[in-house]
Amino acid sequence: MEYRQSMPSSLTEAVLAGADPAELAALPVPDHYRACVIHASDYDRVQHLPLEARDPGATVHLTEVPMPELAPDEVLVAVMASSINYTTVWSALFWPVPTFQFLARLGRSPRSFDARHNVPYHVIGSDASGVVVRCGPAVRRWQVGDRVVVHCNVVDDEDPWSHADSMLSSDQRIWGYETNFGGLAEFTIVRANQLLPKPAHLSWEEAAVNPLANATAYRMLVSPNGAQMRQGQVVLVWGATGGIGSYGVQYVLNGGGIPVGVVSSSRKAALLREMGCEFVIDRSERDYRFWRDDGAPDESEWRRFGRDIRDLVGEDPDIVFEHPGHATMGASVYVAKRGGTIVTCAATSGHWITYDNRHLWMKLKTIKGSHVANYREAWEANRLIERGRIQPALSTTYPLDAIAEAVRTVRANLHEGKVGVLCLAPDVGLGIEDPAKRASIGEAAITRFARFGSSSAAVNGEARA
Repeated sequence: MEYRQSMPSSLTEAVLAGADPAELAALPVPDHYRACVIHASDYDRVQHLPLEARDPGATVHLTEVPMPELAPDEVLVAVMASSINYTTVWSALFWPVPTFQFLARLGRSPRSFDARHNVPYHVIGSDASGVVVRCGPAVRRWQVGDRVVVHCNVVDDEDPWSHADSMLSSDQRIWGYETNFGGLAEFTIVRANQLLPKPAHLSWEEAAVNPLANATAYRMLVSPNGAQMRQGQVVLVWGATGGIGSYGVQYVLNGGGIPVGVVSSSRKAALLREMGCEFVIDRSERDYRFWRDDGAPDESEWRRFGRDIRDLVGEDPDIVFEHPGHATMGASVYVAKRGGTIVTCAATSGHWITYDNRHLWMKLKTIKGSHVANYREAWEANRLIERGRIQPALSTTYPLDAIAEAVRTVRANLHEGKVGVLCLAPDVGLGIEDPAKRASIGEAAITRFARFGSSSAAVNGEARA
C-alpha cells in the first residue's frame, strides 16, 4: 500500500501507512487534531467592516482543537483532502450571517449530541475524502478502513419529510457550514448517511473536490427535483468553468443538451472549448453592464445579451443554470425561453434579487430553487464520477498550512473549477487504487482543469500541472 511504514505508532501514521482495519481500530483516537477554524471573537472585529473590506484569509486559523465525542450514527474520518467552496468563503467573511448563529441553533436541538457543535470556534469545510477510522454503534453499512468521500447534506432520518426528499427536512443543514467539525481538518465527524465510496481511480484531492459541487449540478439539471433537462435543450451556464458550472456543463453535454457557457476570460473560454462546449460567451470581451451607475437594472443590456445568445445558438435558452444571484438574475429571467426554467442554487454576487416580473409571468417562465442534493442524488452523481462520465474539476491544490491563500483565491475568482486542500495526504497524486481504470478514462480528461490551473498556487509553491 501507499505510504507503508513499519509499526505505526499513531492513528495518523497508520492511516498514512495504509494500515488494515484491525490496526486502525487498535490504535487510540488522538485527543486533539489540526483544523481550520473561524473564531466567534473575530466577528466582533470585522462585523462593522463593509463586505469588500473583509479579508477571509485573515479570519481562518489553522489550530488544534479537541476531538469531539462520536454519536451512535456517526463515523470518524481521517481526512486526506478537502476543498474550498463558496460556503467556506462566506463562513470566513461572516456573511450573510455569522455561522455561529447556526451552531447555537443546532446546539438547542433535542438530539443530545448536537450540543457539541455550539462552541466559540467553528471547524469549517464541506467536502472531504479520507478513511473511516471509527464507527458509532448504530452504523451498519460502513466500517473502519473504508475509503470514502463525504456528502455535505446533514438530515435527521427520523423526520418524515426526509423520506420524500431529504432536502425538505425541517432541520436540513450543510455540514461544515451549518454544523461544526467540517472537512478542512485532519479529522472530521459526519453522519453515516453522508458517506459515499471514494472513486478508486482518483487521487485523494481529485476525489475530495467533487461531492458538493457535482451533486448540486446533478440535482439542478438531471434530477426530477431540478430542471430535468432533455436532449437537445439549450442550457445557459453562468460561471461555466467555475466550481458548480464546470459540472453543469458536463451534465448538459452528457445528457445531449446544448450548453452555452458564460466565462470571464479568454483563458477560461479556451478551457470550456476543450471540454466540448461549442458555444461560449466571454463576458470580459462583451463587457455587459446589467446595472446602471444609479444602481438600476439596464434592460437594454439584457436584450444585448439575449441577442448574443441567439446569434450563437439560434434560439433562447430552455434552461438557465443560475448561481451568481444579484448580478445576473435579471438577465437570466429575461433571456430564458418562453416557458423556460431558471434553476438557481446560490447567490455568490449577492442574495437580494431584482428582475422584471413581467418577463416571468407573461412568458410563463419558472424560477426553481435548488439546494445541494439528497443522498440518492449525491450517490448517483458520485457513481457517474466512479464510471468516468463526469471528471473532477480540480485546478489547484494547496496544503492545509496555506488555507488563507486558498480561501482568498476562491473569493477573488482567480481559479478555474475547484481548489483542493491537502489535509493528511503529504503530497498530490496519492490515493489512486485503480490505475488501469484511470488509464482507460484518460489522464488528459481527468487532469484537464489542473493543466489549466492558476499559476499562483499551491503545493511546493507551484500550480499543479
